[in-house]
Amino acid sequence: MFTRSWATNARFYHFYPLGCCGAPARLDSLEPQYRLDRLHNWIPHLLSLGINAVYLGPVFLSSSHGYDTRDYYHVDPRLGDEQSLRRLVDHLHQNGIRVILDAVFNHVGRDFWAFRDLLHHRQNSAYAHWFQRLNFNRRSRLGDPFSYQTWKGHHELVKLNLNRPDVRNHLLGALSHWIERYDIDGLRLDAADCMNLQFLSRLASHARRHKRDFWLMGEVVHGDYRRWIEKGKLNSVTNYELYDALHKSHNAGDYTRLAHSLQRQFGPHGVYQGLKLYNFIDNHDVDRIASRLKNSAHLYPLYLLLFTLPGIPSIYYGSEWGILGSKQGWSDAPLRPEIQHPFHYPKTHPDLMPVITRLGNLHQHSPALQTGGWHLVYESRQTLAFIRHCEAEQLLIIVHLGARRTQIQLHLPWHHGELIDLLNPNEQFQIYNSQTEISLNPHWGRILRWTRH
Repeated sequence: MFTRSWATNARFYHFYPLGCCGAPARLDSLEPQYRLDRLHNWIPHLLSLGINAVYLGPVFLSSSHGYDTRDYYHVDPRLGDEQSLRRLVDHLHQNGIRVILDAVFNHVGRDFWAFRDLLHHRQNSAYAHWFQRLNFNRRSRLGDPFSYQTWKGHHELVKLNLNRPDVRNHLLGALSHWIERYDIDGLRLDAADCMNLQFLSRLASHARRHKRDFWLMGEVVHGDYRRWIEKGKLNSVTNYELYDALHKSHNAGDYTRLAHSLQRQFGPHGVYQGLKLYNFIDNHDVDRIASRLKNSAHLYPLYLLLFTLPGIPSIYYGSEWGILGSKQGWSDAPLRPEIQHPFHYPKTHPDLMPVITRLGNLHQHSPALQTGGWHLVYESRQTLAFIRHCEAEQLLIIVHLGARRTQIQLHLPWHHGELIDLLNPNEQFQIYNSQTEISLNPHWGRILRWTRH
């Protein structure tokens, strides 16, 4: 495993720049348009939320949505140029905010320069071996005189042959360029679960020769997350299992499903104990959480969980206001809206952002939430209680998704003491003989710090 890194205390904010900055859906000109400069206006907002790391979705030259790369060495002109990206990274760094970029190394778009050469020269192309499962004995569905492996059947996305040394060198050269030119702090590796683990391991070693604390997070939807961390040498992966359990437990009005998942991941025999997985409740690929939830009041206990469970919390831009967005057929555009300025956008749930601000600030100053262990204390359909603990701090977290105020009796590992609610410091609860009774407001919870008498 890796030593403690800057991401141990990270609270991420995830931008999809092509959408947020209002870029056209398709590249229509190579003349730079400095839309990326708009993100400078977001920095005061990020600081108010306690954000100290930004994940920028695709920023390199592509034809449409950013994941169909045309050139790894040039910034997408719909967003700006090299100077504008460096200005943004520098400005974020000056405000204590780390920056990771989206790296799309599994596949490229059909306008990628090597694939264009293949279309023109066919078998004689010097780059024919760059693409996986190239077959000149059958045509592609798009009418090409050859077929090739795609990313999950999307023929506009051509899978690279990562076993080829010249392909690897081209991609590792791009990574060196990004670190040296932009001084980035890490990468989110798109489709990491489709990539060769040996390549990921080489990439990790290459990155850390440039920066010892370079942070690598892989997009992994299914499977044992340990494989990518142990064999691919990544620092973290996307915790889709937790994402799935979080929204489904709230929509079912049943925390027992969530408790089962948490026990599997972080309990006494949890498979991911000690790993800092990347936690999220929505992103650029899935419906906005305010659209997915049946009851919008559940946004509040859901965000409380996001900031108190083991892992690294991440907010997708605009969801701190509860904005809506659902896929329309094959289109992800509703998930990726333009927001010109964070202070001028209509707030669907104006009370949500102050809550997230409080949670972010608590996480920023809590060693137990950043690095502590996890222990389940109580579960019922509507209420979940667990302890986050480390040598410096012990917290009892309780969430309640019910619509009525309730009280619960808890048996705790502390014989005596006092519980102070960090969300409401004027409220305390006493522990006698390891027993306490806690009152809970509807659709909310408590973060209680234990102190000895």
